[in-house]
Amino acid sequence: MEADWIEHRRTDDRERVGWIEPVGEGFVAIDLLGRRRTTVVDWMQAEETLDELGLGYLAEPHELRLDDGGWLRVRIAEVSPVGIRVKKDDWGDMTAPQIYYVVSFPVTEDHLRPLSR
Repeated sequence: MEADWIEHRRTDDRERVGWIEPVGEGFVAIDLLGRRRTTVVDWMQAEETLDELGLGYLAEPHELRLDDGGWLRVRIAEVSPVGIRVKKDDWGDMTAPQIYYVVSFPVTEDHLRPLSR
């Protein structure tokens, strides 16, 4: 997280949904993975973007690039500006070993990306 990022929380439950970065005369909405979600927009548009985005994307499957260059289907387990933990997607199998990976924050699309459909 950059020092000038301003935390943004939803009004109804005060859940953090991202940050707003001042850029020149405008602002950029940053999601919880540290990805830019807008170009430079006004403050209200940045807030609206984060509010509409919510947290649902964190529950979606993602792909993690492994050291060998291959991609592994994962689910996001924890998100913080310190790091992001993902786990190998086991499709709910309670007997499967729990395999976790740590991804640095902010993520880059070449390291962690939404699952291609």
